Amino acid sequence: MRYSDTRLYIGGNWCDATGAKTLDVYNPATGEAIGKVAHAVHADLEKAVEAVVSGFHIWSATSAFERYQIMRRAAALLRDRLESIARLLTTDEGKPLAESRLEVNSCADLLDWFAEEGRRAYGRLIPARSTTVQQYGIKEPVGPAVGFTPWNFPMSQIVRKLGPALAAGCSIIIKGPEEAPAAPAQLFQCLHDAGVPAGVVNLVFGTPAEISQFLIPHPAIRKVSFTGSVPVGKQLASLAGLHMKRVTMELGGHAPAIVMDDANIDAATTALVAAKFRNAGQVCIAPTRFLIQAGVHDQFVKSLIKKTQALKVGDGLAEGTQMGPLIGERRRAAIESLIEDAVSKGARIATGGQRIGNSGFFFEPTILTGITTDMRAMNEEPFGPVALVKSFDDLDEAIEESGRLPFGLGSYAWTTSASNARRLVQGVQAGMLTINHVGLGLPETPYGGIRDSGYGYEGGSEALDGYMNTRFITHDVA
Repeated sequence: MRYSDTRLYIGGNWCDATGAKTLDVYNPATGEAIGKVAHAVHADLEKAVEAVVSGFHIWSATSAFERYQIMRRAAALLRDRLESIARLLTTDEGKPLAESRLEVNSCADLLDWFAEEGRRAYGRLIPARSTTVQQYGIKEPVGPAVGFTPWNFPMSQIVRKLGPALAAGCSIIIKGPEEAPAAPAQLFQCLHDAGVPAGVVNLVFGTPAEISQFLIPHPAIRKVSFTGSVPVGKQLASLAGLHMKRVTMELGGHAPAIVMDDANIDAATTALVAAKFRNAGQVCIAPTRFLIQAGVHDQFVKSLIKKTQALKVGDGLAEGTQMGPLIGERRRAAIESLIEDAVSKGARIATGGQRIGNSGFFFEPTILTGITTDMRAMNEEPFGPVALVKSFDDLDEAIEESGRLPFGLGSYAWTTSASNARRLVQGVQAGMLTINHVGLGLPETPYGGIRDSGYGYEGGSEALDGYMNTRFITHDVA
């Protein structure tokens, strides 16, 4: 599929922004501008709100079974168009083509899952205290929603908002990622071609602060979902709270990976290298703080270095690429700053640590050892290809470090001891914990954080809860 300029999708139609305002889109593998994306202004957002209100009246009155059929058709279209959409995703986001294919397929799986869940969003009968009283709880869609989505998973982060919204009977406006707009536009084309009525789904791009300041307080919007940084998430949650809007927040993390003396080191390093350097480390649930028990620390580091050095870094469209570029120069400079700070405080670069080439935004997959908690990288989410390795003596020490920061999104652990596993389950304060494998982010499982990493879920049956009101009805039939 040829790369072309991306327009807004409002009320079932593709359109330019008012005044034809646009932003440039860059290929992170070359650093060159490859197209433009429409930049919405207030007039466009007004149209989007009009459309989403109209769409809600239509979609909320559509049967759950018909909604299911349309969503399943959209999933089938995504699979049919897999290769062309994946190439667009890699072109403007940078991740290897294999990862882009996985993301497109995951979107289809998510749509399938939420379509099925929407058919089973049951209310309940409640036994009454009188034979003449009937009482029950019913579930209804909360109303028009807005979702703010990041560039690192430009399609799947949209579907984690749009999927449960559609399943629940809500309409939605998505503020998509300006850095990587092409694949999201193809997702909306699939929804359009599958028969989603006009106004039910809408896609806008533009200045994030302007869009959030306009849409979140708008009286027509009843639900807000955001994926992004903790500081921005807190601001948007506060704004939504002022207007009593339902909110789901999936914010940043700083995931610990605890490896015990009794762990299978080969299995642990294989899984952790794949998880750490997926999408060049630009993943909110990527393992970041590698906490390794002293008895296997050296063995673990040796294995980690060997497997990290074997990764092939390059253009995501090139055959065999395992790690692509960072999204832009600002992200690369941020990674360099964290590494420089750590080295100045005694960290050692075990491998990596340098830019690659003279074009694009490539950076070597990096391992730092000799890490201490006063280093910025141990306190700020790196969001890049940097693994921080720190030794510990006993499990209590590792659990304490895992909870030292206010974040609580993803977490990882390796141990063959059932006793250690139980202590990890009880002690690690995170919304998600995966032990002895990487099992986070499946459509059927809860996906969300606790503490400063947010609240609410974007996976599993729990995801629909944020888009539905429960109403209680009691009726004396005497």
